[in-house]
Amino acid sequence: MASLKYWLWLSTRRGVRPEQAGRLLEHFGTPEQAYYADEEAYGMVEGLTPAARTALLDKSLARANAIWGECDRLGVRILTLGDADYPDRLKNIYDPPIVLYVRGRLPAFDEEIAVAVVGSRRPSAYGRWMAGKIGLELATHGGMVVSGIAQGLDTEALKGSLRGGGAVVSVLGCGVDVHYPRENRWLYEDVAAHGALISEYPPGTQPESWFFPIRNRIISGLSLGVVAVECGLKSGTMSTVRQALDQDRDIFAVPGPVGSLLSEGPIRLLQQGAKAVTGGLDIIREYADRYPGRVRFPHTVQEQEEGPQAAKGPLDGPDPQKMTETVGEKVIDKGPQQAYIDRSDLTDDQIDLLLALEDGKRTAEELVDLTQIPARRVLSALTMLQIQGHVIEHPGRRFEAAVRLRTGEEM
Repeated sequence: MASLKYWLWLSTRRGVRPEQAGRLLEHFGTPEQAYYADEEAYGMVEGLTPAARTALLDKSLARANAIWGECDRLGVRILTLGDADYPDRLKNIYDPPIVLYVRGRLPAFDEEIAVAVVGSRRPSAYGRWMAGKIGLELATHGGMVVSGIAQGLDTEALKGSLRGGGAVVSVLGCGVDVHYPRENRWLYEDVAAHGALISEYPPGTQPESWFFPIRNRIISGLSLGVVAVECGLKSGTMSTVRQALDQDRDIFAVPGPVGSLLSEGPIRLLQQGAKAVTGGLDIIREYADRYPGRVRFPHTVQEQEEGPQAAKGPLDGPDPQKMTETVGEKVIDKGPQQAYIDRSDLTDDQIDLLLALEDGKRTAEELVDLTQIPARRVLSALTMLQIQGHVIEHPGRRFEAAVRLRTGEEM
């Protein structure tokens, strides 16, 4: 492990880009040898800028040691390009990160049907439903969702996959201990518990706008393919798609209504040869022959097959009042009244929150005051209740129960 500090030193040289760090490793063999090299030796490495050579002459290991200690304190794993379980998919792109910080359990990416689901931060109801449907079906049929963790379609895809019991991975444009956006702090905890948060930036690193386009190459690099749900022509999603094309990844796109600005990106991709998909199952079928041991074909959740919830128009699917939903092995009839569910599948916190929501919509802060449950547990329980379809979130972060707890009278 003594060599780890040299990996951290090299990865934190300001002005040394990932592809330049790769050239240094090719030339010197190890980060330690790169560390002990002099200015003349750096001059022999092709493609190094004057700024990069200057950064390499700073031999202080103080920051590397501080990062190492902070990762140990936080339980964050440091994965280097030299480690055996560094994903080959990512290693083989043009500019792989030489160090990754991992919170959670790192999947065996090279054995997974990992698919990047990306799209707008301000999607339509149709886009939200489609991202959730893709995430759910990928999880149900053996795939894994890779995404960012932004509000909008990233969130919906992750929640759909969590609902299907699948592993999820979020690649961040900040440290794995930094909640950005703040509103998704509850989702950070669930992703870390059921998969992994990954970043090339050390813990404590605050987000910068230019970090995210750089981050996108990791999202596509870890994946077999990228599916664009909704996006404009000039967007971060299209940036990720361009990275994926450079990496020879498969490109999928969700057809949307002609004339919608959010359909412009997917329609352009379809015109250029992307594969049209209407759900995660379409994507899984593309990889069934290559990963036969991973693919599963259980019953698909009825709710996601039928259409989006909170529908308003023909593209938004059927009336949610006439839908059914499968939760575990139980089928809930969503009729005109709220469905009744058993308490047996719920935690004590979830039960208390549903009881508190019986009288109407409440914010998370109001629920904390009413139930006296710590805020972190309230947010975690609300997340799982949303994933299960038992709670609906409205504008203003107000939550409403979609079900009622069964009593003896409803048995």
